[in-house]
Amino acid sequence: MVDYGTNNASKGRTAPANDVEAGTRAQADASSLQESSSLLGNGSKSNAKSASSRPHAYCTVNVSSAWGDLALLFCYVITGLLDSSSVYTWGSFVSMQTGNTVYLGSGIVAPSDDNKWIRALTSIVFFCLGSFIFSRYHRYFGGKKRWVIVLSYTIQLIMIVVSAVMITLSPAEGLTPKGPITMWSVIPIALIAFQSAGQAVMSRVLQHGGLTSVVLTSIYCDLFSDQKLFTDLTTNAERNRRAAAPLLLLLGAMLGGIWSHSEVGLAGAAWTAAALKLFVIVAWCLWAAEKDENSTE
Repeated sequence: MVDYGTNNASKGRTAPANDVEAGTRAQADASSLQESSSLLGNGSKSNAKSASSRPHAYCTVNVSSAWGDLALLFCYVITGLLDSSSVYTWGSFVSMQTGNTVYLGSGIVAPSDDNKWIRALTSIVFFCLGSFIFSRYHRYFGGKKRWVIVLSYTIQLIMIVVSAVMITLSPAEGLTPKGPITMWSVIPIALIAFQSAGQAVMSRVLQHGGLTSVVLTSIYCDLFSDQKLFTDLTTNAERNRRAAAPLLLLLGAMLGGIWSHSEVGLAGAAWTAAALKLFVIVAWCLWAAEKDENSTE
């Protein structure tokens, strides 16, 4: 009987201990579940944040300068297209300011002979203004960031489109070299000259200073003074660029001449230039990113 009493007392004493142990275990399980839920929640937030940061990282990364010369060379076609049709229609350039400076000098001497010197002066002033603004834009925001380059070309595209619309709606008398100086000619000249400065500045951003897309004289000099002028195509990339630039500008000038002698005229050249500029924008959107020097890949 004593033994049974001892056993009952022992059972009575261990029951509360078992309850405490069970309660502790339940609290631990609840705490573990809460911690697990918290971790899962944070993981979801982290994944969402990571997903949302990918477009931002893609847009803010520096683009690679490799093959950037191709984008600059392509712009020579745009320059030739716009300049040839502009000279035929207005008697002045919208990109190449050397010729405009000559026209300006002639106009200062004999201002009453014609008014193309006024158009030339407009082009020079707005090209200089564009160079001033685009260069500071790239310095301030980061020259080679993808969004900076894409936005720069988008601004250029908008200016060409506005010019194309005005040229399309322009009265016929405003589309002749000796036509009156009106907003229908001055504004398109100013806008196209301004955006062409953006192309020139981009050559500095991509560290191809010779490919401004608005100058050929220095390229001719550098090309034919090159000691390795006649080497293989694979051994002199700089020579290849210098040779391609005038050929591409010539191609653009021929296209501009075709438009100028058609019924569409300068408007056709402007809209074609807008389409080509859009192609450049798409190319920069898809351009490879600059490789991280600290990357282990």
